[in-house]
Amino acid sequence: MNIAFFLLPKEEVIYVTPRTTMRQALERMERHRYNAVPIIDQDGRYVGTITEGDLLWKMKNTPELNFSNTHTIRVEDIPQYKHHQPVRIDARIEDLIALMMEQNFVPVIDERGIFIGIVRRKEVLEYCARGIAQETGEPDAPPVKAVNEATHRRFPFQTLRTSP
Repeated sequence: MNIAFFLLPKEEVIYVTPRTTMRQALERMERHRYNAVPIIDQDGRYVGTITEGDLLWKMKNTPELNFSNTHTIRVEDIPQYKHHQPVRIDARIEDLIALMMEQNFVPVIDERGIFIGIVRRKEVLEYCARGIAQETGEPDAPPVKAVNEATHRRFPFQTLRTSP
């Protein structure tokens, strides 16, 4: 098993650039219902992750800033309070799982530091739950049921499929 198995490619990832405005970042995050998105520079390198918390702290710490003037602030001017560590595509799966303990998604880069996509915690959990369900022969085994319930709360139209 390698990291590429779980990779959501860059073409399917919502991301921002350092030059993206705060308003654009907020609108993308709201439209896609994400609480964090990767930041990719003009050379295609992963440079960080902007979170809802980062945006809120920027608004709190900038008294003259309100939603109507968020178009004047660039993502590159917003401090990031948590560093989201990327993983190389050729890293061990254990390295990915260690990062997933702290991050909802892990950015994936190539050997030159170029962003190639993300791995979402949800897909790894679903894969593990399917494996447990297959081993036990119980499609509603506790891990599968837990993933289904958590997924359904956030995305009511999706459920875990235990068969191919």
